[in-house]
Amino acid sequence: MKEDLIGLNRWRLVLGKFADDSIGFSQDSGNYSELSDLLEFLYHRDYDEERGIRAEDPRGGRGSSNLTVPSWITKVRTLFPKETVEILEKHALEKYNMKELLTDKKVLEAMEPNTELLKNILQMKHLMKGDVLDTARKIVKKVADEITKSLENEVKLTIMGKVDRNKRSAVKSARNIDFKRTIRANLKNYDREEERIIVDKVYFYGRVRKYNTWNIIVAVDESGSMLSSVIHSAIMAGIFSKLPMLKTSLFIFDTEIVDLTSYVDDAVQTLMSVQLGGGTNIGKALVFAEKLIESPLRTMVVMVTDLYDGYNYNVMYARAKAIIETGAKLIILTALDDKSNSFYDKKAAAKMAALGAEVAAMTPGGLAKWIAKIIS
Repeated sequence: MKEDLIGLNRWRLVLGKFADDSIGFSQDSGNYSELSDLLEFLYHRDYDEERGIRAEDPRGGRGSSNLTVPSWITKVRTLFPKETVEILEKHALEKYNMKELLTDKKVLEAMEPNTELLKNILQMKHLMKGDVLDTARKIVKKVADEITKSLENEVKLTIMGKVDRNKRSAVKSARNIDFKRTIRANLKNYDREEERIIVDKVYFYGRVRKYNTWNIIVAVDESGSMLSSVIHSAIMAGIFSKLPMLKTSLFIFDTEIVDLTSYVDDAVQTLMSVQLGGGTNIGKALVFAEKLIESPLRTMVVMVTDLYDGYNYNVMYARAKAIIETGAKLIILTALDDKSNSFYDKKAAAKMAALGAEVAAMTPGGLAKWIAKIIS
């Protein structure tokens, strides 16, 4: 019986206040009524029950009168599980354009710092000022640091070179375990009854450090469709800048060029410089990249773009060919995020590949392996 009541209460939440006359909450409904008010505050925007009008109609809607955006987000985060909170916040921002979520400091502080929130901040930072902007920067830093932490160790180990069996390391990676030394050092902990070694310290091999510097020029298309790639490209460039064998340059482009090399190791400054949207002049970006080439045979130009050029495709192809003919490596990435989702001009990609460019959609880990292969 109790399970039936729970099921009815959940159906009532799904159906919304349209179902008031047919399905009411049971007397022992806990906080279902409050949950319903929170959902109604957001989703009534799709349709106004009483007037039969879309919520964007200036005559207004019928959300709970005692809820404001700050109180809504606070209660949502209290009553719903984290996964549901992220979905509700995403709908509020992307579907219903509730700009208050990013222009009210208290609301912004209450939101879950994650990649989706980072994307929304980058898209709406032009609306932020003063304390709100400072709060946004802190969120950008927190999320960027988390992404960096998830990528940095593996990227460094991938690019730094082959395992050095004569050098020990404090870098903890499963593929770097020195099993012989670990077993030898822990033999004293052998448990005769259990017939096993109790390992209290694990030893790791170091990695060969390469000192022959390669130049890597990262050019990132900042058009709106490239947002996930912009984030991961900026963070990857920051990781590259810390490696002794890579000299890293970074710039973003649309119809203009913004050189971010001077703070390539500052992900917050880099990401907050991104404008997003506008036209795309890939040919112009390739011209700028070519000017940064110093030692062509030890240079990689990594261009992250969907290859949809808003100007002259023939100029784009000509400039790409010019870079390749210098002896530099030209790598075209149509995506750079954890899932390698991409939408790009396939005809242009085929043409670039025919010219000699390496063209692929890949994850940050895939890019690291590719670079390691080139410099090895």
